[in-house]
Amino acid sequence: MTASVTDGTPLLRQYQEIKSRHRDKILFFRMGDFYEMFFDDAEVAARLLNITLTARGDGVPLAGVPVKAAADYLRQLVAAGHRVAICEQVEDPKKAKGIVRREVVETVTPGALLEEDWLPGGRNNFLVALHPGDRHRPDGPAGLAAIDLSTGEFLLETTPRARIDEALGRLAPAEVVTVADALTATDVMQTLRDAWEFDAELASEELTRRFGLASLDGLGIEADDGPAVGASGALLRYLSELQPGGIAHLGRPTIRRSDRYLWLDEMTRRNLELVEPLRAGTKGVTLLETLDATMTPMGARLLRQWILSPLRDGAEINRRLDAVASGVRLPNARADAREALDGVRDLERLAGRAAAGRANPRELGALRDSFKRLPRIAAALAGLTPPGSAATHPFASLSAELDLLEDLTTELEAALEDRPPVNPADGGVIRAGFDTELDESRELRDGGKQYIASIQQRERERTGIASLKIGYNKVFGYFIEVTRTHSARIPPDYERRQTLATAERYVTPELKQYEAKVLGAEERMVAREAELFGALRSQVGAAIARIQRSAAVLAHLDVWTGLAELAVPYRYSPPTVDQGF
Repeated sequence: MTASVTDGTPLLRQYQEIKSRHRDKILFFRMGDFYEMFFDDAEVAARLLNITLTARGDGVPLAGVPVKAAADYLRQLVAAGHRVAICEQVEDPKKAKGIVRREVVETVTPGALLEEDWLPGGRNNFLVALHPGDRHRPDGPAGLAAIDLSTGEFLLETTPRARIDEALGRLAPAEVVTVADALTATDVMQTLRDAWEFDAELASEELTRRFGLASLDGLGIEADDGPAVGASGALLRYLSELQPGGIAHLGRPTIRRSDRYLWLDEMTRRNLELVEPLRAGTKGVTLLETLDATMTPMGARLLRQWILSPLRDGAEINRRLDAVASGVRLPNARADAREALDGVRDLERLAGRAAAGRANPRELGALRDSFKRLPRIAAALAGLTPPGSAATHPFASLSAELDLLEDLTTELEAALEDRPPVNPADGGVIRAGFDTELDESRELRDGGKQYIASIQQRERERTGIASLKIGYNKVFGYFIEVTRTHSARIPPDYERRQTLATAERYVTPELKQYEAKVLGAEERMVAREAELFGALRSQVGAAIARIQRSAAVLAHLDVWTGLAELAVPYRYSPPTVDQGF
């Protein structure tokens, strides 16, 4: 069922105007504590989510989900192959003149997920743009650009046209962006874009502007990389539509070519059981399962990438082997490193959520607790660097790259409670003593509640009604409740507020006065705590590049020490790498 933008109430017209710009998506339209869906969206959502389909008074189909439970419903819709546009109230309803202003702040698709719980920690969730290259050059290059929105990783890859499917199989994208005549056989969601969006010259301008570069030379871009550069432009343009607030955590693109990596076709990957078993559901048979002793999600993702993209360069291979050998020769330092890594959370994805303004208090707490392990990791890195080693030794290089993030650790430690809640609205996010204004509001609130308790005791003594009690609800505020059997004892200054079946509820001037103080303090406290948490999250998000560098250090340390840990009991020996073939 559809309708024109002139139909219905002002609210429905607002909905229809926004929906007209997002016709291919289910629109989550924020109305107070619910996301509402109308017309066809409501019917689709009711069927897929098993929620009630109802109708407005004008007969328009309607279905809704609570904001607090929206994540689970979103997950189901995206898993079913739908895009979901999140339309929020972007002004305070109390201050709005007429209809509250609303805007789409994010579109959720399989390739644009930020929720850590939705994603497997050991593998990337790539959104890939594919430029098929020049159809008149069958042997010419094609290009791919891949972004993992959850971690900020950005890859460019140049591959022969005939090996496009092989490249897609290796990246295992959750979603593919391409031009209409380049549809692939992949069974993931495909998003079609106009051919001009894949223009390499436009993309070059976008990349240099976004990353503050004079040219693309610093990225190692070569002449044949035009299709990959063009694909990056289409991908960035698409992501800017999905994330209108920007992608602050996106790292500089890394170019990958077949002269550095050994590309493995799907048959090879499958028959060698590199990351997936030949028989679905079989455990313990893949190379990844055999070699994966990583302690962190970052390390697990890096190991998977290495297995799927083996190196060609002998010097780089030997560098990795040297790192593993150091881990084997220095067991105490290796054990220290693994103990320090144990418990480190997914720094890349948590920091990405902070940069996107999405991290909750508990996630910032997880970052703080992970940062507190960095000094121990630095000590372990020093222990893994053999005495007299050059600065180019793998672990020495990692030591030089590691940022201890001491300023962030100190601020998070001072600001956050030991166990902050998931929802900032629940309170208990900011420690006592961190902010004077917040402490004063809390003291006034708590003191007011204590005073109301003292009012209850005095009123019991004044009236002689031992069962008299003071209660509170959101509709009537604070009240004195007296059962009807004591009606004769009610003082003249009691003002009736509500009549119940067996009791009456009253207020007094004194109770009204203190209610105003307590509730005012509560509102100020909630607002101030939200303000402090938002500033703290922004501070973490602004340090995203530093966090990503340290996360990369931890990932390499994790993989190398994990391989060393396996090498000892299984008596693995390093191969001799010969570049002379």
